[in-house]
Amino acid sequence: MSASSLVLAPLVSQWILTALCIALVAASAFAAWRGLKGWVWRTLAGFAVLAALANPALVREIREPLSDILLVVRDNSASMEIGNRAANAAAASQSLRAFADADDGLDLIEVEGGATPDGTRLIDTLRSGLGDIPRNRLAGIAMLSEGQVHDVPSDPASLGLDAPLHHFAIGDPRATDRRLIVEEAPRFGIVGEPVRFRLRVEDEGAPAGTAMLTLRLDGGDPIRARATIGETVTVEALVQNRGANVIEMEVEPGPNELSLINNRAAVSVTGVRDRLRVLLVTGEPHNGARAWRNLLKSDPSVDLVHFTILRPLDRGDGALPEELALIAFPVFELFELRLHEFDLVIFDRYRRRGILPANYFQNIARYVDQGGALLITAGPDYAGEDSIARSLLASVLPARPTGAVREGAFRPRISTAGERHPVTAPMRGQEEGWGRWYRYVGGQALAGETLLDTPSGEPLLVLSRQGEGRAAILLSDQSWLWARGHDGGGPHDELFRRVAHWLMNEPELDEERLTAALSDGTLSVTRTTLSDDAPDLDITWPSGREESVAMEEAGPGRFTASAETGNEAGLIRLRSGDATTVISAGPLNPREYMDLRVTREALAPLVRATRGGSFILGGGETPQMPSLRRTRPDGLQAGPGWAGLQRNGAYTVAESQRTPLAPGLLIAALILALLGAGWWREGK
Repeated sequence: MSASSLVLAPLVSQWILTALCIALVAASAFAAWRGLKGWVWRTLAGFAVLAALANPALVREIREPLSDILLVVRDNSASMEIGNRAANAAAASQSLRAFADADDGLDLIEVEGGATPDGTRLIDTLRSGLGDIPRNRLAGIAMLSEGQVHDVPSDPASLGLDAPLHHFAIGDPRATDRRLIVEEAPRFGIVGEPVRFRLRVEDEGAPAGTAMLTLRLDGGDPIRARATIGETVTVEALVQNRGANVIEMEVEPGPNELSLINNRAAVSVTGVRDRLRVLLVTGEPHNGARAWRNLLKSDPSVDLVHFTILRPLDRGDGALPEELALIAFPVFELFELRLHEFDLVIFDRYRRRGILPANYFQNIARYVDQGGALLITAGPDYAGEDSIARSLLASVLPARPTGAVREGAFRPRISTAGERHPVTAPMRGQEEGWGRWYRYVGGQALAGETLLDTPSGEPLLVLSRQGEGRAAILLSDQSWLWARGHDGGGPHDELFRRVAHWLMNEPELDEERLTAALSDGTLSVTRTTLSDDAPDLDITWPSGREESVAMEEAGPGRFTASAETGNEAGLIRLRSGDATTVISAGPLNPREYMDLRVTREALAPLVRATRGGSFILGGGETPQMPSLRRTRPDGLQAGPGWAGLQRNGAYTVAESQRTPLAPGLLIAALILALLGAGWWREGK
């Protein structure tokens, strides 16, 4: 098509041209007021000069019209997988494409996105799509989403849209859903103490009544409580481990559910230990006592209470008991009143001498059964008649003496079980460089696992679980030689620090443990076990999908498996036999799952600012599409049941011809003629 237009290409800047025009008008008005002769001709000559400076031209163009572009932004976040939403979005997109195909002046560009760990970020997808579209060709924007968009700008003008944005809401707005909301959750907690959470259950389908809440700590046994719907409730959970403690919360399904995903929530509470209290009782002074004291005092998180029996009561010199100690041994206070306050009790070469009554040994055994920790380091006294193995403490000891004391050089070694156990597995293969010991007590392991033994296979270090607590015994008083570096030394501090932390329930040292890590979309799981094989890994993904993966041996006591997370976001539950754990892919409580209902509120500011429309397509098998119309840019862009796509009239110029309207010679002659006419009129 062809078109003509008048254009100006001033020879001077516009403000100079404007100033000259104002001056000419003012001078002409003054001349007319005074009645000067020839002012009309001089005014016309001035306007001819201004016309020459304006340099007008007639431009004739051959134009090729450009089609307008409809941008379709399609939400592919996880919430669009509910019901028929994804299928309806695809059908709506196809309907828009059919309309564009039927209109020669309209093209369609479709972009898809929005799924992020931080909720649905559909505006980022919109910006990406707009980057390839000239704004003078944009006919409109169609956003296909259920409406839960989390990155809508507070100022709609920041997008710079000059075309209508229409929201096609996918799904049934009448659908209701039950969801669990975590209002308040602590980030840290003291190990062994409860932490409190504030929760609320919302349910539009059943706004009254109660619902059952279930809590699990690190995938363990459930804790159940009933909560009133719509009211905030406070629940407690015990922090059991140092480090991350993942607490899962779940509410039972409601009468109407869009999805069960938002019936669950999880929080991670970092467990921190208060200062660990250790009671060390040394039965008699010996070389190893200082090594134990130095080891425990070197740990800044340990409060050590240490008593050494310097002179036993059975020594026959007639001294009174109150004269035998600089500080009285507070037996009643330690073993009757405050025993439960200690995280670990150590008896170092201790034997029965009448200092501790028999019932106190029973208190210690009960302390272990109820969750306490006990470590015995045995010397020759353990094999004698005064051995604590012959007391009421015997019920929690992992090994009993045979009565023999072996003398002679030997090198401790890691047992078969020790090669798998997390306490000693890191030291596997280092035994050849360890220094020799020269004495051990013959013993028979009764429970637990033998981690260190002698070359002849007799136990040296035995760890066992007793009731709810843990106990360990070292059947030699020669470990201090490693601390002194004798014969090359050995891993004294490392080994016994790990033993102490195992006794105090350090989860990283548990012999049956399942751990997981996420990196670049890959889930890696490690199973630590004392068995020769490991059960398959059962994975429950955040979407509810279940998967089973075989675990492969990666070393003694270590089995691994891996899986791709894909687009899954949320809490992943893992189980291998009796071992369980949980890990979060992305945020523990993704914004994407907090509210799954259809809404038009989030995108409403953008729709209003661009004069667009918001339309409910419904949740049936076929979306209820509005009719589409081509509109003028200055007209209405939406109405009841219809959406407008504006005609922009954009074009490219294929050919252009410019004809000056003020040729130099012609305009000069005109100016001279007008000036001459003015002089002639003044001369009459």
